[in-house]
Amino acid sequence: MRKSKAIRWVRRGVQIFFFALVALISVNHTLAASGKAIPWLAGASLHSICPFGGVESIWSALTGAPLVKKVHESSFVLLWIALGLSLVAGPVVCGWVCPLGSLQEWIGKLGRKLFPKGYNKFVPPRLDKALRYLRYAVLAIVVYATSRAGTLVFETWDPYYALFNFWSPEITLSALAVLALVLILALFVERPFCKYACPFGAVQGVFNLFRIFGIRRNAPTCINCKACDRACPMNIQVSTAGRVRDHQCITCLECTSEVACPVADTVDLAAFEKPSAAAVAE
Repeated sequence: MRKSKAIRWVRRGVQIFFFALVALISVNHTLAASGKAIPWLAGASLHSICPFGGVESIWSALTGAPLVKKVHESSFVLLWIALGLSLVAGPVVCGWVCPLGSLQEWIGKLGRKLFPKGYNKFVPPRLDKALRYLRYAVLAIVVYATSRAGTLVFETWDPYYALFNFWSPEITLSALAVLALVLILALFVERPFCKYACPFGAVQGVFNLFRIFGIRRNAPTCINCKACDRACPMNIQVSTAGRVRDHQCITCLECTSEVACPVADTVDLAAFEKPSAAAVAE
């Protein structure tokens, strides 16, 4: 089996596993009310397995105040695990684990068939670049509003929560509307929520600046074919990056020599080393 096939199948398998797991936990949590839940999953809920709950409650944790309503201590454990992974290899939770990100990606495959030349290019580059910083504004607003209200403010708009709990009376019309908008936009733009609005993606994206292992391009062997640029779902210019430190990288590995780049050992996941004098001069 070719390496490219192996990497893609492993990643796809991981994505499907976590999507199915979250769906099972959500359905099982609903069944628990009628006593029909799977015993070893009965106590799990979407809130207990969401690391972003730890981010939303960070002010409460720092000040010693009670946790925000519905947030579990497990959210803080998962948050530290996610941030630890981000420190080592970047936002792998975004690219490999997040079910909403995976669903957008799968819908994007249909979008590529509908718009083979225009998919993921509908948003003008300058506008696209500006919109990518919106998720940091969303993050700031959510953390501030949650600390003031003491409740999960983002829940009323959260497409992730709506996706796996759409049958629940707790889901608001606003959350369903955002989910519908995200899924429709995914037909035109790769991972629109991840790029422009995801507050947890914003947190993890910061780690691309100093992660231990990251995407590295070996300039001497690069043939400037830009296959890596075309493969990147987040529209990052890998072909000119040297070391990819873009806050939007999700470590999907689609740009690497084992998938898209035609030259071996030219684009790979490797430890970031201190740049040489020649590299700095370049």
